[in-house]
Amino acid sequence: KHPFLLVDKIVKQTETEVVAIKNITGDQYFFQGHFPNHPVMPGVLIIEALAQTAALLTFSEAHDPEDVYYFAGIDGARFKRIVLPGDQLMLHANFERGKAGIYKFQVKATVNDELAAEAAITCAVRKKGN
Repeated sequence: KHPFLLVDKIVKQTETEVVAIKNITGDQYFFQGHFPNHPVMPGVLIIEALAQTAALLTFSEAHDPEDVYYFAGIDGARFKRIVLPGDQLMLHANFERGKAGIYKFQVKATVNDELAAEAAITCAVRKKGN
């Protein structure tokens, strides 16, 4: 939910891939301190946007309404381009494998087809409170 929802729109979705958009505007809360007079989207929020995009692939499965999707791991994160107000972040997630509520994805974020960030991430589905 707002203000932490970091996916604006899904533009493509298959069983193994999802592509979404996050429009970056200068009035977003995180720009107030990152950095004053030089707004840059924090890398950790780019990765969170990618994790939210990846989780969209598992939403189509039949899960209990009490299930919660947790960001469980990240490997090989690389940041190649800063993301600024006015950019449109394209969020790509590709499903690699899943077992026992653990899902692995390859993700990348681009701006104008230029790589901004990439990583391998793991998401876990668990019951609330566990």
